[in-house]
Amino acid sequence: MKSINCNGTLIDLSAPKVMGILNITPDSFFDGGKYNNQTLLINQVEKMLSEGATFIDVGAYSSRPGAKHISEEEELNRVLPVIKLLSSEFPSVLISIDTFRSNIANQSIHNGACMVNDISAGEMDASMFPVIAKLQVPYIIMHMQGTPQNMQKKPIYNDVVCDVLYYFSKKITELHKLGVNDIITDVGFGFGKTINHNYQLLKHLELFKNLKVPMLVGMSRKGMLYKPLNITAEYALNATTAANTIALLNGATILRVHDVKEAIEAIKIVELLNL
Repeated sequence: MKSINCNGTLIDLSAPKVMGILNITPDSFFDGGKYNNQTLLINQVEKMLSEGATFIDVGAYSSRPGAKHISEEEELNRVLPVIKLLSSEFPSVLISIDTFRSNIANQSIHNGACMVNDISAGEMDASMFPVIAKLQVPYIIMHMQGTPQNMQKKPIYNDVVCDVLYYFSKKITELHKLGVNDIITDVGFGFGKTINHNYQLLKHLELFKNLKVPMLVGMSRKGMLYKPLNITAEYALNATTAANTIALLNGATILRVHDVKEAIEAIKIVELLNL
């Protein structure tokens, strides 16, 4: 699949794109609480768009390991005003709503978002797949073992690459049967995976091209990068760029990042290999 339909706009994915992360949570692992008023939100989105982001991923539920669970009402109260604000300030912005709840996905789409990013691939809300089928919007399915509250306690796989591939093949078949066509996979780096699991997935990322759908990669400033280097997320930009470059060489279609400018630069360098 070379393109996806976002609000009637066809987005060509034959060349990789960047998704800028906008966390409106007080406790996200890297930028929690950073964008807590309208001016800061608008300035950050303006910065990411000017640096070349195609999508802005808005999330109001922290999914870092061990994160506090919040109610649907609280998530909705956090996210809906932001989606409305961004749609008003940036009429052509392509907003992805980062949620596993079908009602929030539905309300977000009707208020300006054009894509759903679900960390649970429908596992945490049985209504999600039917809602996506009705909305007919691009849908990112991520692999996660467990929930954000327990996913890192003791993740075990027979073979992490084969297990995640099989998981996606089942999900994609199920979604196709419901008439969902614009599906994007995300192997879920750091979501129910050890450091070794993460690097096995990164090493064999090219195999996921066999699923014949676009591939989103989200490694930005994650523990898989900063922990082996004995640094913190704050100092993990260089490692993020290195990992994103490896992902691009192995078929990544969308880079989900905190730092848009550096991701765009990585894409441009990798594209020079194809001249």
